[in-house]
Amino acid sequence: MRIFIRHKFRWIRCRNMSWLVLVRHSAVAVDTNRPSFTWALSEDGRSRCRTFAPLLSPYTPARFVASTEPKAMETARLLAEFLQCSWETAANLHEHSRRTVSWFAKRTDFEAAVARFFRLPESLVFGEETAVQAQTRFTHAVHSVLASYPNDSLAIVTHGTVLTLFIGQFNPEISLFDFWQMLTLPCAFVLNRNNFRLKTAVYFPQI
Repeated sequence: MRIFIRHKFRWIRCRNMSWLVLVRHSAVAVDTNRPSFTWALSEDGRSRCRTFAPLLSPYTPARFVASTEPKAMETARLLAEFLQCSWETAANLHEHSRRTVSWFAKRTDFEAAVARFFRLPESLVFGEETAVQAQTRFTHAVHSVLASYPNDSLAIVTHGTVLTLFIGQFNPEISLFDFWQMLTLPCAFVLNRNNFRLKTAVYFPQI
């Protein structure tokens, strides 16, 4: 099985090096009657984890650390089981807080809201956090996780918007909205653990 990448990102073998791998959760079972932070993986999402796990093996994560949202926890558990490593949860790795936001019936409406969210980072565009607030909260959580495991390659299983904000913070050449639109369920991004520069993007194979 090969690594699937897009644009300029390269596949590099990572033996004897420590990395931070940010993983977006797998596909979910959408229930419009419940808030999205409660959603679990769909059966397809679980199957995707089994397909995706071998693509992460070159980066030899010592453990997976997930947000406390069910879809992230289940993704971490399934990936960790395949790769035979441990997993746990940590606070403040959750998605941009949008508990008061109603379901977007049209994908285009949701994308327009996200585009505005990235374009106006200090404004409360939708939900309960600005982009700056979500980025700050998530960044502090990542640093806390890394401090707990200073010598390990770690995989953090999280969510598309905060993942994009974090990577964009340290890779300013990235267009946030374009990057976010490219995300697959799941996908992963291998970062230099010291400066968080993006080394490799691993996307779920699209048929």
